Amino acid sequence: MKSKILIHFASMLFITSIAFLLIVFINTNEKPKPDTDNAVELKGRPDLSFVDFSSRFQKALALDAMNAFFPGQFDKNNRIITSLADKQDKAFRNKIQDSGNKEELSLARFRNISGMFFKFLAIYAIVMLLTYYWVQTIGVWRFCRKKNGSAYAKSSASLFVNVIKKIILFSGSFLLFCPAYVIAYSLRTEINTDTVFFMIILCVISNGLLMVYSNKFYAFLIAESRKGYIDTAIVKNLNNSYAGNIAQGISFKAILNPVKKFKGHVFDNIFRNARFQYLSTIKEQASFLITGMIITEMALNLHGYYSYEMLRQMLYGNLNILIVMFLGIFYTVKATEIFTDILVYKENLKYENK
Repeated sequence: MKSKILIHFASMLFITSIAFLLIVFINTNEKPKPDTDNAVELKGRPDLSFVDFSSRFQKALALDAMNAFFPGQFDKNNRIITSLADKQDKAFRNKIQDSGNKEELSLARFRNISGMFFKFLAIYAIVMLLTYYWVQTIGVWRFCRKKNGSAYAKSSASLFVNVIKKIILFSGSFLLFCPAYVIAYSLRTEINTDTVFFMIILCVISNGLLMVYSNKFYAFLIAESRKGYIDTAIVKNLNNSYAGNIAQGISFKAILNPVKKFKGHVFDNIFRNARFQYLSTIKEQASFLITGMIITEMALNLHGYYSYEMLRQMLYGNLNILIVMFLGIFYTVKATEIFTDILVYKENLKYENK
């Protein structure tokens, strides 16, 4: 375990070193470059920086002056005047576009980014915990429903009610696979979507994250239920009923319980072994979740949030700030990987002690 932790910290140190070298390189090469275009042609020519080339009169007057000072070079003089006019126009447009957008990595800016990052971490942790809970809950519900012959879905209700239930289940499944921006844009004109609460809900239910990993967990449960030790547990008279209306079965309340325990039931072993296999998938789940959070923040147009700010800095070309923000994302993923490895290690110790 120590070797894994050391490898994680070594990779973090390596990437951090590369990032700081890039920052130093960018700072060194961001000095304004001298304008060398037409340097040879402008040699010996008068200084025309005072001319406003947006004025047709001043532009024509400058060309006449150039032709008077350098007769017989009309094409060359015209090319120089046109080039100077284009440069002046481009410089003016760049000044307007970059006004208030170009920033340096200062202490005040770092504090501002840190505040956004801690908010990002809080949302990330909440969404990860909710996803962790609902992945297992949906997987267990599907497994018990299958084992019980769909008894959880059957009732004495009318055909019409059952059809409505099917439609609701189908719509819910469609919603869980729907991209975040589709849900956000469809609801934006109806309700206030500029809230952390709505963002958390959207990150949990959209982009297919919940369905993909609940399907994985369900597959782990099915695979475990087919192993030989289950037959041995049944022979030892462990409860094997999945009915929700008897004491020996698995109730809906037990399925919804945040801490899922099924003592005295054969499913307890199935669940614990499936959960152990699921823990390793949290690493890849973290990457998908962060991608989903970036998509969601952009869809909701949430100004002042970490992912949105990161994409804004990318648009404005503030590379120093962008590299530091990328490091925050990298540290988040690595912290998740370290935490997952520790969880798997502790679970291994439980199995070794038994």
